[in-house]
Amino acid sequence: MKHIDMKLIKGGLGFLVAMAWPMQAQEDGGIEGEAPVTETAPPPAPAPVGPPNTSRELYESIVEIECASLVPDYQLPWNGGRETGGSGTGFLIGPNQFVTNAHVVANSTRLLIKKYGSPEKYAAKLLHIAHDCDLALLECTDPEPFANAKPLDIGGIPRLESTVTVIGYPLGGRRLSTTRGVVSRIDFQPYSHSGADLHLAIQIDAAINPGNSGGPVLQDGKVVGVAFQGISGAVAQNVGYMIPTPVLNRFLTDVQDGKYDRYVDLAISDFDLINQAQRLALGLRPDSPVGTLVASVTNDGSCDGVLEEGDVLLEINGHPIASNGYVEVDGEFVDMNEIVERKFKGDKVEMKIIRNRQPKTVEIELKPFDAYLIQANTYDQRPRYVTFAGMSFQPLDRNLMAAHNIEGLAARYLYSHYVQDELFEERPEIIVLTNILPDAINTNFGSFRHAVVDKVNGKAIKTLQDLYDALHPKERPEFFVIEFVGLGLPLVVESSRVQEADKRIQDTYQIGLESYLGDPEGDTPVIFN
Repeated sequence: MKHIDMKLIKGGLGFLVAMAWPMQAQEDGGIEGEAPVTETAPPPAPAPVGPPNTSRELYESIVEIECASLVPDYQLPWNGGRETGGSGTGFLIGPNQFVTNAHVVANSTRLLIKKYGSPEKYAAKLLHIAHDCDLALLECTDPEPFANAKPLDIGGIPRLESTVTVIGYPLGGRRLSTTRGVVSRIDFQPYSHSGADLHLAIQIDAAINPGNSGGPVLQDGKVVGVAFQGISGAVAQNVGYMIPTPVLNRFLTDVQDGKYDRYVDLAISDFDLINQAQRLALGLRPDSPVGTLVASVTNDGSCDGVLEEGDVLLEINGHPIASNGYVEVDGEFVDMNEIVERKFKGDKVEMKIIRNRQPKTVEIELKPFDAYLIQANTYDQRPRYVTFAGMSFQPLDRNLMAAHNIEGLAARYLYSHYVQDELFEERPEIIVLTNILPDAINTNFGSFRHAVVDKVNGKAIKTLQDLYDALHPKERPEFFVIEFVGLGLPLVVESSRVQEADKRIQDTYQIGLESYLGDPEGDTPVIFN
C-alpha cells in the first residue's frame, strides 16, 4: 500500500468523489424521500417483464442499502454529532453476507436492506468495515428473506478494452439501473474515502453515480469489481472507478478470523532509475530495464533494519522490478506494492537487491504502518478531547484540520511532515488547543488558539493521556503553565480558580462530559446502542 502525499491532495485530488447518495434523516428516523419505516410501505412495483430467469436470480442478489448515520462534531466534540443519512448498493457474496462500500455505512446508527422487487426493508447490522480500502460486510438481522438468493461468483481482473456492466440503485432510485462501460485503465489510484490510501483500482467509462456505491461490476456473470467512486463532471466526463477483486478477496480473507487487521506496508519510498550514468554507478547495466532505488526507509516500518537507503531493488517474490518500480502481475504492469497488497500481517516477502554494488537476498516480515493514519479520514469513532478552564484540546488528525481550518504554522508543519520526518517517534500524538469558550478565567487567551502543546509544568506532552494527567495531578500546583511549540510565552492558569470555572463553563456551554480519552478496548464508536 502506498500513501497519498498531502501536497498532492492540495493539488487537486478533490475531484475524486465517493458515490453514496446522501439523504437527510428525519426526526422520526425515516429517510427524506422515502416512507418512514414505521409507516405502511407503498404497494410493490409490477413484476418486470422481459428479463430471463438468470437475470432475475442475479437481481435478487443485489440490494439497496439505506443508512442513517451520526457524523461526529470535531468543533464541539462533547456534542452528539449531526444526524444524516444516505443510500447505496450491496450484493450477496455468501449466506446472508452482503458486500458494500465502507463509505455507504460509515458512522451508521441504523442500516436497512431492501431486496429487488419488494417494498419491504429489513434491518441489517455491520459485521466488518475497512476504511482503508472502502469495503464493508453486512448481514441481515433476519436471514429468511434472502434464504433462496444465490450469492454472486467472484471473478478475476478484466482485461483492458473489455466491457463490464455496473448494476445498482443510483440517485436514490427505487429500481435497479444498469450501465455498460469499457475498462480503460488498471493502476494504483487514490481511494477518496480514506483520503490517504492508494490501492489497485480499475477505471471504466460507465456512468457511476451517487447510489451506485457498493454495487457489483459484472463481466460474464461474475463480479469483477465493486463500484465506489467517480470523477466530478467538471473535471472529466464518464470516468468511474471500481475496486478490483484482488482487493475484495483480500478484505474477505482478512475478516475470516473475526476482525480486520488493515493493510500491511513496506514503508519505504523509491526513486526511478532511468539515468544511465546513475545506473552504472550503482552497478547496474545501463541497457537493463530492471532496478529501482530505495530513497528512504521509515523507522519502525516493515523494512526497518532490513533495507537501507541506496539499496537497489531488483526482484520481489520472483517478480522483476522495473526501473520505474513496476512489476508484471496477471498480465498487467502495476506498482510493486501490488505484491505486498495481497499479503497479510506476519507474511514475508523475499527481495533481491544490490547493496554497495554487491547482490544480496533479504526477507521482509510485513506489518501495518500506523503513523500515516494522522492524514486519513476517520470514521466510526467518537472524537477524543480534554477540556480545561474553557479550553478544549484534541489530537491532531485530518478530521480536526478540516473542522477547525487550523492555520497555526507549527500544527501545519507537524501534520504535513509527520511521516516524512518521522515525527511520530517523538510525538505519538500532536495535541492542539482547538477552542476557547469565553470565560473570565481565559481572558486574552485567543492568541494561543490552534497552537501545539509542548509541555505542562515542565512535563513533555506526547499523548492526550499525558495532557489529562498533567492537568489533573494528585497535588495541585499554584499555577498551570502550558508551553506551546514555537511560542515563546507560555499560557498560565491560576490553579485555585479552575474548579469553579470548569463547573461554570460546563453549565453555560452544556458540556456533558468534561473529557473523553477513548475506549480502553481500542474502539471508540460514535453511537452507543
